[in-house]
Amino acid sequence: LSAAINGLIRNKELIILGGDFCTNRLYLAPKVDNYLGFWEISGKDLREKFLAHAREMGVQIEQAKVDRVYALGEEFGIMAKDKYYRAKTVILATGVSTAKYLPGEEELLGKGVGYCATCDGPLYRDKKVAVIGYSQEEAEQEANFLAELCSAVYYIPMYQEEPEKLVPKVEIIRKNPKEIAGQEVISKLVFEDGEEIAVDGLFIIREMVPTNQLVPGLELEDGAIKVNRRMETNISGLFAAGDCVGKPYQLAKAVGEGQIAALHAVEYLAKKR
Repeated sequence: LSAAINGLIRNKELIILGGDFCTNRLYLAPKVDNYLGFWEISGKDLREKFLAHAREMGVQIEQAKVDRVYALGEEFGIMAKDKYYRAKTVILATGVSTAKYLPGEEELLGKGVGYCATCDGPLYRDKKVAVIGYSQEEAEQEANFLAELCSAVYYIPMYQEEPEKLVPKVEIIRKNPKEIAGQEVISKLVFEDGEEIAVDGLFIIREMVPTNQLVPGLELEDGAIKVNRRMETNISGLFAAGDCVGKPYQLAKAVGEGQIAALHAVEYLAKKR
């Protein structure tokens, strides 16, 4: 939000793509005392002030889960399910994910394990795939899409509600995954009860795509996006700010870094004219 406001003040056309804005930890905080100018304010009220500021300024906010950001020379391509956006510069402000990896997940990323069926599903035409769904609506849509391409689709819901919109071809498995197994590529998904299913591909649908999969070639350091003091990443035109670039996970730091990223993104664009 800070980056967007500062970019808009400098007459740049921009859009915010994402889900819930401002971390849940802020929303649930009973009292915030360390943000300059506001004290003894609830996290919920402070969040509303942030959002009201952005709305009043005319910041365009679109609820969209971004699956992949591609650096394409002079611009970026941004995939968000069935929508595609083009931008001259991008600022990543994704926060941090608390999701735990399944054993074997990191080792087999890109080797049969992925996070976006819309992006990679065609690679598994006429093959067997599984979908582990944490985000109900999106995961069910992805499973149905795969059912049009694959010989078999296994769906493992990680939520309590019953799946509602799956096509008959999708087989539901109500078991907890224990491990993703394979040598050079994925070969099977192992459940806590010892049962296994052989698969050629596996898609894990969570609320947030892990940072190292969001932008191919993005450099990380200690699990955070590596940036310099200008909030520049190793990819020209790509900036990052806030919790996703590392500790301390503090509101004032995130707001300040958002401003720095926006100012240097504007400067970057000016040099491209």
